[in-house]
Amino acid sequence: MTAGLFALLFFLPARAQDGAETGYSPYSIYGVGDIYRQGSAYSKTMGGVGIAGRDRRYINVSNPAAITARDTLAFMADFGVVQSNNIYRQGNVRAGRNTFNINNFAFTVPIWRKSAFIFGISPYSSVSYGFSRRITDPSIIGTTGSVEYDANGDGGIYQLYAGGAATFWNRFSVGAQFIYYIGNIEKNYNMSFASDSYRDLETGFEMSLNGISGKFGVQYEQPIKDMYLTVGATYKLANKMGGYVTDFRYGVSPVKTDTLSHRVDTLRKSGNVRMADEIGVGISLRKPEKWTVEFNWMRSGWAGKGLDTTPGFANVGGTAVSSLPFSAAVSNSFRAGFEYIPNRNDIRYVMKTFAYRIGGYYDTAYYKLDGNTVSSYGMTFGITIPMRISSYSGAPLYNSLTLGMDISRRGSLASNMVRETYISFVIGFSIHDVWFVKQRYQ
Repeated sequence: MTAGLFALLFFLPARAQDGAETGYSPYSIYGVGDIYRQGSAYSKTMGGVGIAGRDRRYINVSNPAAITARDTLAFMADFGVVQSNNIYRQGNVRAGRNTFNINNFAFTVPIWRKSAFIFGISPYSSVSYGFSRRITDPSIIGTTGSVEYDANGDGGIYQLYAGGAATFWNRFSVGAQFIYYIGNIEKNYNMSFASDSYRDLETGFEMSLNGISGKFGVQYEQPIKDMYLTVGATYKLANKMGGYVTDFRYGVSPVKTDTLSHRVDTLRKSGNVRMADEIGVGISLRKPEKWTVEFNWMRSGWAGKGLDTTPGFANVGGTAVSSLPFSAAVSNSFRAGFEYIPNRNDIRYVMKTFAYRIGGYYDTAYYKLDGNTVSSYGMTFGITIPMRISSYSGAPLYNSLTLGMDISRRGSLASNMVRETYISFVIGFSIHDVWFVKQRYQ
């Protein structure tokens, strides 16, 4: 079933480019779509690490406890965008797509002494796909004339978050975030007959989704001579998916459209779908203003959460699928990153003041296709260019520009699956300023 489905995805390899898109992937046809790897541009250029990351120059959104690594009188903001170039291959068939999206926005301020507050928004998942197939084999279509199938999906889920953190005994930091998910997803499937004697069939799902969750994080930092060893952990709660799913089916002819079925399921009332919990651990070793190395592991269990049994999430369009195209599973992620700064205070060679990063990751998806695990792996590269600016009080400001690249591959050519190769470029802006400093001179 899955192999046949993926074969359809590339009968229309060159769809019109109709503006910027949040993402495009044949794998987004399943569940809640293609789930983003979270993190700022700083994190993404280090393989996506951050659970054990502490650096006062950047906002770390991967661990709620990390925002206490900061100047106590400064506010910080981070904004990033990402552009991706994708190539898909199945057998001898190839296709390509370019997409663009906001990566994240975060803003954090100090509260009192060694505590801080953060709020922000970032994409959580994306649904964007399209395929078309025409059947002309007389042994299949009989007297109906040629039959054309086409399907498309669009939409996604965003997460808004707000939280706080505090540091105790100068080493132990704790943090918590409130997360609100909101988004709309459409999945449509159409069957059109060349003969006017038959009515076309339009089916699909329109989903308006929301949910509430929480994320907690801890970090412990231990000085070792002129270095710091940090261990961290995060946990995100599982939550019910709210909203509704509209399941529709229309019979369309040149003279009229008949409603064959139209049903609305209120998810909050039925409690059919849950978003999985997530646990992560990390360890880092850092020599301030010189180098950092970090390793992370994350696990999220989606099995038994209803994605592979609830219409709209389990079905591909409105077709009468005889068996489930996918099964929810446990996803795992292994990430590593390294940062090196030749000389932060060099006044002769500006490139020695840049931060250079390299990272790598290996992920398994939150579902299996016909029992096959869908994995992805990649490498990241990036630099951060500091902007030498001082506040009116003379305090240094850590404004910077981060440029990064992610080279990755997902899926394989085995079992007639789709292999997706992409190169993504990320640009991040870090803004820093000092507040609440009394002027000594008028």
